[in-house]
Amino acid sequence: MPCKLWPEINKEEYKGVWVYLEHDGAKLKDVALELLGKARDLAAKRGKAPVGGVLVAGTDEMAQEAIYHGADKVVVIVNPELKVYTPYEYANAIAKVVAKYKPEIFLIGATKRGRELAAFIANTLTTGITADCTALEIDPKTGDLMQIRPTFGGTQMATIKTPHRRPQMASVRPGVFPKPPRDVNRKGEIIHEAVEINGRRTTFLGAERRIERDIADLPPVESSDVVVAGGRGLGSAEGFKLLVELAKLLNGTVAASLMAVRAGWAPHTRQVGQTGKTIRPRLYIAVGISGAVQHMMGIQESKYIVAINSDPNAPIVQNSDYAIVGDYKQIVPLLIEEIKRAKGLS
Repeated sequence: MPCKLWPEINKEEYKGVWVYLEHDGAKLKDVALELLGKARDLAAKRGKAPVGGVLVAGTDEMAQEAIYHGADKVVVIVNPELKVYTPYEYANAIAKVVAKYKPEIFLIGATKRGRELAAFIANTLTTGITADCTALEIDPKTGDLMQIRPTFGGTQMATIKTPHRRPQMASVRPGVFPKPPRDVNRKGEIIHEAVEINGRRTTFLGAERRIERDIADLPPVESSDVVVAGGRGLGSAEGFKLLVELAKLLNGTVAASLMAVRAGWAPHTRQVGQTGKTIRPRLYIAVGISGAVQHMMGIQESKYIVAINSDPNAPIVQNSDYAIVGDYKQIVPLLIEEIKRAKGLS
């Protein structure tokens, strides 16, 4: 039953599937483009509903890129006070735009920023939200959004619906859905909205970029075609130095399992798995990772999985395309030397 404290709504007023278009100041994040692809799929199932996007402090070039990837309309929120991200002000600005245009579904990438904003926006709009979804479908009987996510430690999947409120909101981890093809012939509408900030709660004092040890200059795990990941089997943080060298030779990046992050060998931003990031690289090399169900959930969309493990019975070995059983301290240096030789570097 709907909450009696919330105002009544007319669900018929809500149309379309919209996406929060997160960016890094220079370009849209991959998760925004991935969600636009899924939004088009959901919109088709809702009778060719329009697909929209909300862009805060972005450029028309970013808005056009969203159109190339599936948006029919992009609202660019314009306000000099929003040049620097602050959660309260961003959330209120987005909520105002969503309340004005009334999309039936509003999707947000489950990034650090997205997770912070999502609950705030949902509360402001007096609606529900399902976090960290791994699948989204339309109920053929009711037309409601079926928000599917793992639960009970990843052993079961829960399907959640928001039948009485609009918009229906869900956050989705980066890498869950494929990025749609870029079509420069697509046409769409770019709208500039001057949204006022009432009652600013946050004052920005400054920012400091955190350096992630040896992996500071490597690309994010969710946007790399090659990922070399380390787990508890590395034995220490020193093992990651070998992985960094291998990843750089392969033009890839470095990731870590939950246990490696808990041990303090790698930052949480590099964690893949159910409680980390979901990725879909062309090549995933797992070094010293056992391959628990929770970890496999984050890498199952990888095209090829290569396991390097001393335990022939480890789950990752059984679920890989190729496996090398042995001591990684001997195997990885051999791989590095072979790649260098092939590249003419040694």
